[in-house]
Amino acid sequence: MGIVKVIEVIANSEKSFDDATQNALIEASKSVKNIRSIYVKHFNANVENNKIVSYGVNAKISFEINS
Repeated sequence: MGIVKVIEVIANSEKSFDDATQNALIEASKSVKNIRSIYVKHFNANVENNKIVSYGVNAKISFEINS
C-alpha cells in the first residue's frame, strides 16, 4: 500500500450540492492524480431574496502517492 495524502478543496455551483462536489473533484483532478475518495466536510448556501443562489462544499480529497 502506498502513502495517501489528503487535501481540502472549496467549490461551488449554482445548481446543487452534488454539482458543487463534482466541481471540487474536477478542479482537484487537474493537478492531482490517483484520487481515491472525496469526503464532503461542510455544506453551505448563499441566499438572496429568500432563494438559494449558490451552493458550496468544503471537501477533503484523498489520493495515493506513488512511492
